[in-house]
Order: sequence, then C-alpha cells, then structure tokens
Amino acid sequence: RERDSRDDSKARCREYEGTPRTAGIGVGRNTASGKILLLAGRDIPALLNRHRAQLRFAGHRNAELQRDWATLGEQAFTFEVVDTLTPKDTPGYDPAEDLQALERLWLEKLEPFDAKGYNTRPKP
Repeated sequence: RERDSRDDSKARCREYEGTPRTAGIGVGRNTASGKILLLAGRDIPALLNRHRAQLRFAGHRNAELQRDWATLGEQAFTFEVVDTLTPKDTPGYDPAEDLQALERLWLEKLEPFDAKGYNTRPKP
C-alpha cells in the first residue's frame, strides 16, 4: 500500500512537471479599499497562491499589504488572473520579454501605486 502511494505521488509529480505553465498577470485586490497588488509571473496561478499563503502565514514582504490583511482579514481580499500570455511554439521560447511588456502595459493601465495600490513605482 505504501509503495502504491509513493508510485502515485511520483506519477503526479511527473504529470505536474510536464504540464505547461500559464504565464501572465494577476491581481490581489483589497475589496474594502480597492487597492491592488499587480503581479506578473511565468506560472501566474502558482504565484497568486504563493502570495495568498505568505499573507496567511504573516510572511509577505509588502508590509502595508500584510497590515491590511491582518486588520481586515482574508475575506476582504480576492486574487485573480487578469491576463495570460499565449505560449509560442518556437523551440526555446523564453516568455520573459513578453511578460515584461505585458506587465508594463498593466502597470500603466491600473497604476497600482500610492493610494491606488501596493506596488512600488518603477524607476524611470
């Protein structure tokens, strides 16, 4: 029985590793204030989950966001994917540049800085 469990676990790991990741843009939103945290990553669902977990365990690096989470509670926040990159079939394709361009576009569109968000303004 234990051996079957380990075999199943290894099979699930292989399947996960072979699954293409969804690169894109996500937003964590404080529904009480409307402030947002814009996130970009190569595996955006996993990135959103990681930020949510960091907040739950009081280990998020954004002190203002962590304070608001502690004050308002988890129920006052939502996390969602707002845009994704369509993967290219080009061998060796690296989505880094496309992801940076998409992030810049969303930063300009949402301006999640100061009173509107938790992001730090990019340096010019």
